Amino acid sequence: MTPVHLALAISVVVIWGVAFVATRLALDDFSPPALTALRFLVAAVPVAFLPRPRIGARDLIVAGTFLFTGQFLFQFFGIAAGTPPGLAAVVVQTQGLFTILFSALALGERPTRRQWIGGALASAGLVLIATTVGADLTAVGLALSALSAVSWGAGNVLVKRLPPPIDVPGLMVWMSLVPPLPALLLAAWLDGPLALARAIPGASWLGLCAVLYLAVVATIVGYAIWGRLLRRYPAGTVAPFALLVPFVAALGSSL
Repeated sequence: MTPVHLALAISVVVIWGVAFVATRLALDDFSPPALTALRFLVAAVPVAFLPRPRIGARDLIVAGTFLFTGQFLFQFFGIAAGTPPGLAAVVVQTQGLFTILFSALALGERPTRRQWIGGALASAGLVLIATTVGADLTAVGLALSALSAVSWGAGNVLVKRLPPPIDVPGLMVWMSLVPPLPALLLAAWLDGPLALARAIPGASWLGLCAVLYLAVVATIVGYAIWGRLLRRYPAGTVAPFALLVPFVAALGSSL
C-alpha cells in the first residue's frame, strides 16, 4: 500500500471511530430506525447531481442492503440496547475478519498465514469481550453488534466484486437510497407513523450535528475512501485497518 493510501486508510479509522460517539449522541434524540432513515436520507441528497453508477438495480439494492441497511440498523439497535460506543466499535469492527473470510469464499482470495494468525487472535479477543456480558455489555447488544459486523463484511465483498469502472463516491451516494424505505417502515411500526417528523423539530443541536456528521463525513467521505481502497487492494490488506477503529471510538467515548 502506498503512503498516500496508507494515510487515507488511517483517516477512515479516525472518521469511523468518531462516528460511534456521534451515534451515541444522536440516539438521545432519535430511535435506531429513525436515525438510520435520517442518516441516509441526508447522505442521498447528492443523487440529484451525480449520475447513477453503471451497474444493475439489483446489484445496487443488494449491496446497499448489506453494506448500509443491515449494518446500521443492527449497529444502532445494539448501541440503543446498552452497548457502550467503545465496545460496540470492537464488536462491529470484526467485520474485517468476516470480509477476509467472505472474500476467500466468494472471490477466491487467499489470506496469508500471518493474516490467518491475526484473525484467530482477533477472534479470541471477541470471545473475551463476550465474557463481559452482564457487566457493561448486554447479550442482546452483543448479538446485534455481531450481526452488524456480518452484514458489513458481506457488503464489502459485494462492493468489491462489482464490475469496473465504478465511481465509488457516486456508488456510495446511490446506495444511500436503499436504507430509508425499510428504516422508515420499521420506525413507523415501532415508534408511530409521525415519530420522525416529531423528533426532528425537538432534537438538540448536538443530535442534529451528529446526524450530519454520520451522513456526510462517515457515510459519503468514509465509505468512498474505503470502497476505493477495497477495489484497489486485496481484502486482507484493507479490512484489518478497521480493527484500529475501536481505539479511536474508546478514546472518544471516554472523553
